[in-house]
Amino acid sequence: VRRKKEERMTAGGGIDALHQLYYDPNIENKNLAQKWLMQAQVSPQAWQFCWALLSPDKVPEIQYFGASALHTKISRYWSDIPTDQYESLKTQLFSQIACFSSGSKMVLTRLCVALASLALNTMPEAWPGAVSEMVRVFQEEGGGVDGRARCLALLELLTVLPEEFQTSRLPQYRKGQVRGALGREWGSVCPLLQQLLRRTDSPGAVKARVLRCLSSWVLLDVPLSESEGLVHDCFSALPDPELFDTAVEAIVNAISQPDSQRYVNTLLKLVPQVLALQEQLREAVQNGDMETCHGICRIAVTLGENHSRTLLEQVDHWQSFLALVNMIMFCTGIPGHYPVNETTSSLTLTFWYTLQDEIMSFESDKQAVYLQVYRPVYFQLVDVLLHKAQFPTDQEYASWSCDEKEQFRIYRVDISDTLMYVYEMLGAELLSNLYDKLGRLLTNAEQPTSWQHTEALLYGFQSIAETIDVNYSDVIPGLIGLIPRISINNVQLADTVMFTIGALAEWLADHPVMLSSVLPLVLQALGNPDLSVSSVSTLKKICRECKYDLPPYATNIVAVSQEVLIKQIHKTSQCMWLMQALGFLLSALPVEDILRNLHSLITPYIQQLEKLADETPNPSNKLAIIHILGLLSNLFTTLDISKQDDESADGSAPPVKTAPPPPGPNPVVVVLQQVFALIQTVLSKWLNDSQVVEAVCAIFEKSVKTLLHDFAPMVSQLSEMLGQMYSTIPQASALDLTRQMVHIFASETDHFPPIKALFELVTSVTLSIFQQGPRDHPDIVDSFMQLQAQALKRKPDLFLSESLDVKAVFHCGVLSLKFPEAPTVKSTCLFFTELLPHCSDVPPVARVVQEDGKLLIQAVLEGIGGGATRSLMDQFAEVLFSLNKHCFSLLAVWLKEALQPPGFPSSRVTTEQKDNFSHQILRERVNKRRVKDIVKEFTLLCRGLHGTEYAAEY
Repeated sequence: VRRKKEERMTAGGGIDALHQLYYDPNIENKNLAQKWLMQAQVSPQAWQFCWALLSPDKVPEIQYFGASALHTKISRYWSDIPTDQYESLKTQLFSQIACFSSGSKMVLTRLCVALASLALNTMPEAWPGAVSEMVRVFQEEGGGVDGRARCLALLELLTVLPEEFQTSRLPQYRKGQVRGALGREWGSVCPLLQQLLRRTDSPGAVKARVLRCLSSWVLLDVPLSESEGLVHDCFSALPDPELFDTAVEAIVNAISQPDSQRYVNTLLKLVPQVLALQEQLREAVQNGDMETCHGICRIAVTLGENHSRTLLEQVDHWQSFLALVNMIMFCTGIPGHYPVNETTSSLTLTFWYTLQDEIMSFESDKQAVYLQVYRPVYFQLVDVLLHKAQFPTDQEYASWSCDEKEQFRIYRVDISDTLMYVYEMLGAELLSNLYDKLGRLLTNAEQPTSWQHTEALLYGFQSIAETIDVNYSDVIPGLIGLIPRISINNVQLADTVMFTIGALAEWLADHPVMLSSVLPLVLQALGNPDLSVSSVSTLKKICRECKYDLPPYATNIVAVSQEVLIKQIHKTSQCMWLMQALGFLLSALPVEDILRNLHSLITPYIQQLEKLADETPNPSNKLAIIHILGLLSNLFTTLDISKQDDESADGSAPPVKTAPPPPGPNPVVVVLQQVFALIQTVLSKWLNDSQVVEAVCAIFEKSVKTLLHDFAPMVSQLSEMLGQMYSTIPQASALDLTRQMVHIFASETDHFPPIKALFELVTSVTLSIFQQGPRDHPDIVDSFMQLQAQALKRKPDLFLSESLDVKAVFHCGVLSLKFPEAPTVKSTCLFFTELLPHCSDVPPVARVVQEDGKLLIQAVLEGIGGGATRSLMDQFAEVLFSLNKHCFSLLAVWLKEALQPPGFPSSRVTTEQKDNFSHQILRERVNKRRVKDIVKEFTLLCRGLHGTEYAAEY
């Protein structure tokens, strides 16, 4: 067996493994072959067998592996190659490339990449003038290879050279040297490319390869002035359909290089060349040639987007730049519906952002001049965008696929974002403009209007009102007045009407007199399942923003909402939103009205829940129970009777309570006390179902978060119920609710006894889970650690109790640090960072840390050494920092002892590296950021990743 494991990597073995990889149907054999081949590539024997695998009698798959192995050795293990072998390796590669120039394309490319890697490792010192030599070698006759094949092989080599540089693992200082050397070699490449591109007898394949080669080289920041002639030739290649795509790519790459803006004269020469493409663009539009439209648009947008400031500043040429802007406007408004008839217009949207940013960044005098020219352009843009945002005819839209409809929806969102941005330049005049158009549209009885046109204008309003403060606009009252006049006979239009009303909710809060105009529309829409999302979200916004103005409408809103809930018109999530809306609405009513409405709203659900509680548990009644509990949770999430100012007069202060809550128990508490026994009955039957338990806990958790100290009357009975629940069947949601209770009530003298009893009980139950084996319950362990951290933060006195086994809790924490689930480990680290500062004021904590702190440091080091995912290193660093701050003398001893054993925490680190890590950690007692960097550095060493590309990403 040992001999088999140490079997030499041979060409024969490689052929067998490749045969298995490509042709063996057995997946296990394929995986073994893959593993063997990966090891073979990096073995010392690869230098021998890769040449054998390239022999002409082998199939292309085997030859490809040989070429790939060569590239791997050269690019990753360059230091293994003796200096005196550079020349022979180079000669062999030249020879193989010549052989394969008429052979397999994929093998040729891998060989070219291997030679490119060799060139990057040897230039400029060991191989000066590398590119010139490549050109010379391939231009020489001989080897029985025809000129065209040699030419294509040379172009492939010249193309992959810059690409290999972009992905190479060269050290930073070498990258700078090699980039400079490659830049100097452009002088050898440029004339060759120009010559091949301009020759009338050059085959199409050669010209296409030239264009690809140019694309590759310009990414090295070749000066635009030096590639100007070639870029001009690219424009000449655009009429050729076979060269169009590669020519577009080359032009786009050349003019989007960051350095190209320095070459103003060259850029100015490019503008007329781009404008000259307009005829070709118009023909493409007429012929429905989407690819050509797309390519020409990319060129125009790239020039405009990357160089708008430079071109704007050339005031003598303002007309040619304006012509370019108008060409891009044509591309934005290109005929047809996106994405079915065209895919070009979406490319242009970022250009309009860029141009606006550049104009608005000029000082005010200059800006005024540019705005005179470009404000009309942007008003035209708004018209174009709203036209593009229009839905197609109902018949056409029905024929679109789901994917096309989704792309159109995203496209409209992009248009909406653009309109919102444009508002910054055009201001209130834009809203007036939209309002005038909508008014003319809705009041012109002679000319019938399409719903699409109306919807698009409303969509423009909605886009702006959603994010911009329109409270001071004088056209909104008129808009609100126009909305009831809209003939809504279409779902898309109705949706947009709803969303527009929702976007104006804040305005309605300042102008409550207008609520009577729009609220009936919203309540009517609630009954239409097709308008579920828009109508419910709009009602929720209105109830949240305008709740103090809604009491006159409350009875009607509650009645309509009850009706749609009983008829089950809406899906679950919309029902939950509707309950939140009603919570906001009821919050502003007098307590007796709240209780009356709650009674009528909740009674049907309570009756249904009573019936369900009597039934034998099954999947369908489980869903019904969870739905009802969810409705109650969402209602109690927003039902808050404490009056708050949204902000102080100057907007600087946080919300403040403006009046004490009404006397007597909170309405939510009243309802919870009434249904408490029923909830206990439900729990008794469903205690082993985590989803039902979670839904029950959610009711109380959301109520606690909303009511805060008003929840006090429930603390005692809820603590008792939670204890019983958790003792019977422990679940994470019960721990999360306990944590919430600890957070709010543990510091209050009146409520400390029940909270203390609950905390001790759930801790004791969880400790018994740890004794039985906690691996199956990472969620419980996670929540338990968060609970312990919260207790230490809010009420460390809980750890003074004789009933609490602090030592056992500490040991559970050490065990939890070794869990594979990252969230659990994160919560455990939080527990320790809260625990360690209490070494000074909580004696039981001090005792356990002194006795067992070494176990903690060993677990942390194990995680850093490779036992835990690298994303957790910051959390481990926090624990080390806390230990250093609060247990410095002990940490010095523990680190020394823990790092003593050879191979711990990793066999990849030396004693010297471990000592260095230890000294660095002990030195940093103030700078937490530095400790995190030290831990990251050490974990990379432990994992053997230091100095690799993974480390660079980390």
